[in-house]
Amino acid sequence: MAPLVVEAGEYTVEELLDTLEDGRRVVVRTEFLGSAHEVTLRYDDVWYCDTPTRLHKHESRAEMRTCLERQGYAQPTR
Repeated sequence: MAPLVVEAGEYTVEELLDTLEDGRRVVVRTEFLGSAHEVTLRYDDVWYCDTPTRLHKHESRAEMRTCLERQGYAQPTR
């Protein structure tokens, strides 16, 4: 299955988490320090956030939710 490619802030945290739990990878296009970057998110019993410089692992859905919110990959929580 092809990954879902989104712009940062295009989807809610819950939409991204549900997509990952369904087995689909998500590529988030974002900007950092004036440069465009792609971050790959995936779930395989562990939550992964693969940035251009580092692979982050999260042990729970709650940890991944916090990462998505802090990094601005999902829509801001209202």
